[in-house]
Amino acid sequence: MSLHRRLKKILTPITLPVLFFAAAILFGAMLLHAPFSGGTGQVSFLDALFTSTSAVCVTGLAVVDTGTAYSRAGHTIIMLLIQGGGLGIMTFSTLALYLWKKRVSMTDKIAVGQSILNNANFHLGKFLIQVFAVTFFIELCGAMLLFFSDPEGFSPFSALFHAVSAFCNAGFSLKADNLMRWQASWPINLTIMALIVLGGLGFSVIIESASFACSRLRKTRAVWKDEWYNSLVIKTSFFLIAAGAVYLYFSEFVFYKPYLPASEAVLASLFQSVTCRTAGFNTLNIAAMTDASLLFMILLMFIGGAPGSCAGGIKVTTFRVLNAFIKAQVRGRHQVVIGKYAVDSESVNSALTLLFFSVAIIFLSVIALSFTEGGGLSHQQTQGRFLEILFEAVSAFGTVGLSVDLTPKLSPGGKIIIICLMFIGRLGPLVLLGSVQSFGTKLLYSRPEEKLSIG
Repeated sequence: MSLHRRLKKILTPITLPVLFFAAAILFGAMLLHAPFSGGTGQVSFLDALFTSTSAVCVTGLAVVDTGTAYSRAGHTIIMLLIQGGGLGIMTFSTLALYLWKKRVSMTDKIAVGQSILNNANFHLGKFLIQVFAVTFFIELCGAMLLFFSDPEGFSPFSALFHAVSAFCNAGFSLKADNLMRWQASWPINLTIMALIVLGGLGFSVIIESASFACSRLRKTRAVWKDEWYNSLVIKTSFFLIAAGAVYLYFSEFVFYKPYLPASEAVLASLFQSVTCRTAGFNTLNIAAMTDASLLFMILLMFIGGAPGSCAGGIKVTTFRVLNAFIKAQVRGRHQVVIGKYAVDSESVNSALTLLFFSVAIIFLSVIALSFTEGGGLSHQQTQGRFLEILFEAVSAFGTVGLSVDLTPKLSPGGKIIIICLMFIGRLGPLVLLGSVQSFGTKLLYSRPEEKLSIG
């Protein structure tokens, strides 16, 4: 086989994101391990690899204090890795979303090539410029708002770093306490939340919604492209944010203890609900929160954000499809209906398959972490460790970055497991289903069916 054919076989729409992220992670790890990136001390290669994976996969989990362990050069490298990972995710996932809307299979290389390169309505260069321009504009506005809100707390570089980290849903902070010192600051909290929400909605939703809003303001004829999909994403996202904020307020401040003034408690609850959309920032001490709060946050982290965005998780569209599927089963209906449309059977099967794979990966990871993080100890000696491991595993798989302070204490084996979880979680929703289906062969026959007793 010639070199050209080998490259063509390897560089498929399915493998390209995997190779892109793997190469970026390895390159970033070598840079962060270099002497010029070190701060107070030399970072080991494993810790540098962990940080690079967390940055490229826009997760935010850290085994060392980002602010002190790395120099300004190291901070710049981390910011560029976050930006590259976020742009890469936006580009690959939005392209996948575009192809999905055109009903083009991601596993069909010929169809993908024809759809992108030979479609007169699609200009790859213009598309990339739009993604980059929108991203940089939003991040620059966010950085300016952070800087002018607190010039002493945010230097120009720090403001830009946190704006990039927030929009890319990374959750990296240069402060040892993350954003806890701004717990009562409405301008800082609202700016970070706005960046997180925009980064979690996705490029196509932002562009099409902004275009629709501008048309309405100019009082011209407004046409909202893909209204069903965009409204589904926006309504589900804000429903989860609102539900999470109300739940966390009651579980943390009403049923627990009102250790903050009412206004600060409301703001903190709202912020933590938003950041569970796979952002990773925190204004509360996560390790000090109630078990009821942590369990609900695990659910929010598992769901994540929207397709075509920087957010991870199984995505809000998967959540809506699964919810509609359960409703249809309870009511005895054969169609899964969301709004004014019924979801096709292929999408329903994909959602169920993605749910199964995600739960299986997290379950196996929790078992592996239980071995590496005190596997020889009895249950009585590890009280609360299971919830910590589950929280950390879901946070890594959902590329969230929230931690109950277990990550800095991980063993080398535990760090490797979390690295793999972050990598799989970042690429899983984009590549996992396509990779599995690409190796299958379509059967040209059907077997006889028989009923099976269930439940």
